[in-house]
Amino acid sequence: MARDTTDERPISGTAELAAYLAAGCKPKPDWRIGTEHEKFAFYTDGNAPVPYGGDQGIRRLLEGMQKTLGWDPIIDAGQIIGLVEPTGQGAISLEPGGQFELSGAPLETIHQTCREGNAHLAQLREIAEPLGIRFLGLGASPKWTLAQTPRMPKSRYDIMTGYMPKVGSQGLDMMYRTATIQVNLDFESETDMRRKMQVGLKLQPLATALFANSPFTEGKPNGLLSWRGDIWRDTDNNRSGVLPMAYAADFGFSDYVEWALDVPMYFLLRDHHYHDMTHVTFRQFMAGKGIDGIPHPQPTIGDWTNHLSTLFPDVRLKRFLEMRGADGGPWRRICALPAFWVGLLYDEAALDAAVTLTADWTVEEVTAMRDTVPREGLQTSFRKTKLREIGHEVLGISRKGLLNRERFNADEFDETHFLAPLEEVVARGTTSAEEMLNAYHTRWGGSIDPVFLEYAY
Repeated sequence: MARDTTDERPISGTAELAAYLAAGCKPKPDWRIGTEHEKFAFYTDGNAPVPYGGDQGIRRLLEGMQKTLGWDPIIDAGQIIGLVEPTGQGAISLEPGGQFELSGAPLETIHQTCREGNAHLAQLREIAEPLGIRFLGLGASPKWTLAQTPRMPKSRYDIMTGYMPKVGSQGLDMMYRTATIQVNLDFESETDMRRKMQVGLKLQPLATALFANSPFTEGKPNGLLSWRGDIWRDTDNNRSGVLPMAYAADFGFSDYVEWALDVPMYFLLRDHHYHDMTHVTFRQFMAGKGIDGIPHPQPTIGDWTNHLSTLFPDVRLKRFLEMRGADGGPWRRICALPAFWVGLLYDEAALDAAVTLTADWTVEEVTAMRDTVPREGLQTSFRKTKLREIGHEVLGISRKGLLNRERFNADEFDETHFLAPLEEVVARGTTSAEEMLNAYHTRWGGSIDPVFLEYAY
């Protein structure tokens, strides 16, 4: 999330909270694609992490991007911590460990998304290379310890850093040492939201397998293909996971609201100051609890919007749906991730096929896949087959969906070629993580450092 909102409209009851989500419904011609991708900044001299301050730090990158783009700065406690396009069409933000994130504009085609990503990386390189900085496209930091990882001066992250160890064993690793690619997609109605949410939740473990790209921790193999995927298994399970209630045949906006109301808050933003609210749920806050010393304690729509941004299920519902299961990766993956989900969810015939394929998948089965995928990837068993075979079928559905969209670029290519990196993974039967591990044990000679050449932007 680029910046926290300060929408001061008061909330009078829970019906307004569901109405807020329902206001995201859009007719199909207005559906857009918003792609987000994070990457790790490092110094080419020694492959060390980049701190916030100094003449060659993250702050200098943000200042350079501000000058190049003309975007508005996002300031927290006097420090620049992000940029936002003046009309809200895109933003640059910092994750806790300095992961540099582009939150892309809402675009109509994957062609536009890919051009946006390439332009962003080219602009960033122009500013970063004179500073001796490059960027790493992996799902998790492969070399640095948590103690070596820098911390960004963002107030909400201070609150989260204190809270995470109380609610899970891997929350700090999630914050400081993981990176993702995700796509934000629209829905037409509550029914359309439900179908997309359910397909998204059921197929998220497959996305984790297809994009598995984090096999190293602190310079050595960690025994996993997606360390990032494993981290999410015990980060903060009150606000994460597969959302069992979303599998119901009548799941709707109000069900998500009821779940979200009982998740502990992180903060309230008042007068540019963040107040720690981790001791109460949003429901308790609405009942007037936990507000001692808080100025203007009346709950607002801005509070609700910010709370929704602190929930971490595998598919997150706001006024759009966020697909959250993929590791960060090389530049081709930045285009492949939105192509995969747009092909499945933005064509009615493809969505019908995906719904049919996954109709009888249970919460228990999907949870078991989610638990196994970080270690076994495409070799994860599901019923009488392997996830690799399911991946082949699902990619076929996605390809047909992209064909049906008939969105062509200037050279008359449709969007299907963006699936090529994933089709290669399934055809090969090995993930990017397994390719890296093979290189580590052979031509890299047991060294992690070549990853900073071969997987750098």
